[in-house]
Amino acid sequence: MVGAHGGSGCSTLAALLQPSWDLGSIGHLYEVGEAPVRSDGRPLVVACRNTVPAAKAATTAVTVLGSHREWVACLVVVGDGAAEPKDASARFTLLQARVGGIVRFPYLREVRLVDDPALVELSGSARRALRDIRGYAAEAVVPRREGSGGMR
Repeated sequence: MVGAHGGSGCSTLAALLQPSWDLGSIGHLYEVGEAPVRSDGRPLVVACRNTVPAAKAATTAVTVLGSHREWVACLVVVGDGAAEPKDASARFTLLQARVGGIVRFPYLREVRLVDDPALVELSGSARRALRDIRGYAAEAVVPRREGSGGMR
């Protein structure tokens, strides 16, 4: 699991999706010719918020990862408590064909009040979103890089 930008909700999602690895935000890792992360065949989930700048960061992340043959199994759009702007929704719609799936994860005020997100009683919509993320990850057919020893 990676964040398209800082504050994307990646750490919270990784805690709720155990077993999962929180690889942090990748926005500062973009270099020419170098993949920001290497999934080695494991499903890659990208998290972002539901704002216009976050949608731009998600588009960049999906583009950069794709240019290095890293398939995004699921893009998770994490709510920030306000309605998703139309421009952000439009950008996410354009990303639909470039990722395995897009899941909206609801804003959970309670997560801000605890050290461990796993202690929070999740709403039905949050549980469904986690189920959908796991489903996209399980269905992911990840192209293997030549010489990669990763799982399929």
